[in-house]
Amino acid sequence: MEAKDRIVLALDVDTLEEGLGLVKKLSGYVGVFKIGMQLYNSVGPDIVRRVHELGGRVFLDLKLHDIPNTVGAAGKVLTRLQTYMFNVHAAGGREMMRTVAREANAEAIKNGTIPPLILAVTVLTSISQQELEQEMFVTGLKVEELVVKWALIAKEAGMGGVVCSPREISLIRQACGSDFKIVTPGIRPLWSAADDQKRITTPRQALDQGADYIVIGRPIVKAEDPCAAAQKIIAELEA
Repeated sequence: MEAKDRIVLALDVDTLEEGLGLVKKLSGYVGVFKIGMQLYNSVGPDIVRRVHELGGRVFLDLKLHDIPNTVGAAGKVLTRLQTYMFNVHAAGGREMMRTVAREANAEAIKNGTIPPLILAVTVLTSISQQELEQEMFVTGLKVEELVVKWALIAKEAGMGGVVCSPREISLIRQACGSDFKIVTPGIRPLWSAADDQKRITTPRQALDQGADYIVIGRPIVKAEDPCAAAQKIIAELEA
């Protein structure tokens, strides 16, 4: 896989024009475009089709979390959109993940399309150990331990990989094997501000630890020259 194909660009913007403008500008520098709740809720599912028309692959980052039947039905819809990846919350449980994996795969076979890579979100990269214990009332486990437990459940339930902090990559690799995909947010180049991410690392460090894809948003999108910022990250990955 080329370095640029590992970069997932977060389209954290409000409008169709901003999103498509970034796709047009950066399609030669990134492998996947991540559409999250901000853009998806602003302009609707048509944004996926428009990115596809420009030759881009889409990671639909909606973090589905509901009863199994509801998430399974949503997974069928996202599969019909031919998303490259989408995600669900591992906290939704084994049966929810099993259902969405089954429904998405069946929908892809029915339509003759490639099944999406379904990822389980473990512990959000904005959550610290203190918040996990004092606000989410998860005691007796470190963040890293909880991430690995949820990753193992996700693999057993049919997920193709996880979204996790780079700090947990090696632990998940050891527990889940080399074929289990790891998508890593919380990536900040040394020349970029940390913003609200708590558990972060650099692009090169994430790659060295075994990440398959790295999610980068503000360091590229908010840069004075987004193309130059993306090129700097590619160079760091190739170094």
